[in-house]
Amino acid sequence: MNISARGLSVPPSPIRKLVPYAERAKASGVTIHHLNIGQPDVETPRSFFTAVGEFSDKVLAYGHSAGLAPLRTAMAEYYQRLGYDVQPAHVTVTTGGSEAILFAMSAICDAGDELICFEPFYTNYNGYAAQACVTLRPVLCHLADGYHLPPRADIEAAITPRTRGILVCSPNNPTGTVYRADEMRLLADIAKERNLYLVADEVYREFVYGEVPHTSVLGLRDIDDRVILLDSLSKRYSVCGARIGSVVTRNEELGRVFLHLGQARLCSPSLEQYGALGLVSLGADYFRVVQAEYHRRRDAVMAGLRDIPGVEAHTPEGAFYVMAKVPVRDAGAFATWLLTDFRLDGETVMVAPGDGFYATAGRGKDEIRIAYVLEVERLHRATRCLQAALAAYPGRTR
Repeated sequence: MNISARGLSVPPSPIRKLVPYAERAKASGVTIHHLNIGQPDVETPRSFFTAVGEFSDKVLAYGHSAGLAPLRTAMAEYYQRLGYDVQPAHVTVTTGGSEAILFAMSAICDAGDELICFEPFYTNYNGYAAQACVTLRPVLCHLADGYHLPPRADIEAAITPRTRGILVCSPNNPTGTVYRADEMRLLADIAKERNLYLVADEVYREFVYGEVPHTSVLGLRDIDDRVILLDSLSKRYSVCGARIGSVVTRNEELGRVFLHLGQARLCSPSLEQYGALGLVSLGADYFRVVQAEYHRRRDAVMAGLRDIPGVEAHTPEGAFYVMAKVPVRDAGAFATWLLTDFRLDGETVMVAPGDGFYATAGRGKDEIRIAYVLEVERLHRATRCLQAALAAYPGRTR
């Protein structure tokens, strides 16, 4: 039987494809430090579970396709506290930030249309572009520049008659880059002049470490009609399994399209939306503590990487990832070897190979993404493992 070209074009997750090797290693008693996936170990606020426990309806029924009204209101109030004019009608609740990505691509692109993105980028953009039959047109950002945006000419050179929008992530996954106000203004100007949408993934908004303040597309009021915000509660409140996200736009026509896309899948999980009501009212005190913890973790990882010969990495300005260039020919083979062959006192490390964060074939082969989502002591142990592994790896290049 034939399988569709679309189905075959969806790539495996570079973050999850090594799981079978990890499972076998764990079964043999090996301790694995998981730096491969953005799964925080920060405790989920109890207010989430309290709100779920207080659910009193006799039936767990379908919810509204745009999201439960109280949650949409609470989400709008969250943005208002940040200083942005967002109303409940501007918010569509999605099944995680992943569905927000798919909704945005489906709403603004027909099959064969294109989106500009900046590589390295969040790996699942590749998968959702394949599902939506959208082509990603990558523009390369460089480690030497801290992965900040390239010159305007490089961005405009990627625009074709099929380009429908620019997709940007800040704070960035996988690089931790926080784009400056002038960079976001540049993208807004290009979008306005070239009649493009500006789609912004701001999932890590609350994780910024002071060097560069976050600039949201919600503040670019002169392009209200072409701004789409992608958001998620998963990392912000450590509720990855709840699968609650949102897509935000002030464009009424786009809002109707998002509603219709939501109706096609009926609704996002109802019980988790009730739980989310216990989260989105958490204020600055909560984020201050969590941000300080990730700041410590970032510093621990960077200190460890600086001690490893041949490793190059730019200090992240936000999120909780770092993209590191490592002295190997094939980071995918190295990541596999870590799980199958390497042990340091019964421990090893799991990382995400860098090539999965690119659309351009051949790029990222000597890079890995590290998610610093473990407590500081475990991060120290993990970077010691990584140092010993690189010293022993037979495929080392320098």
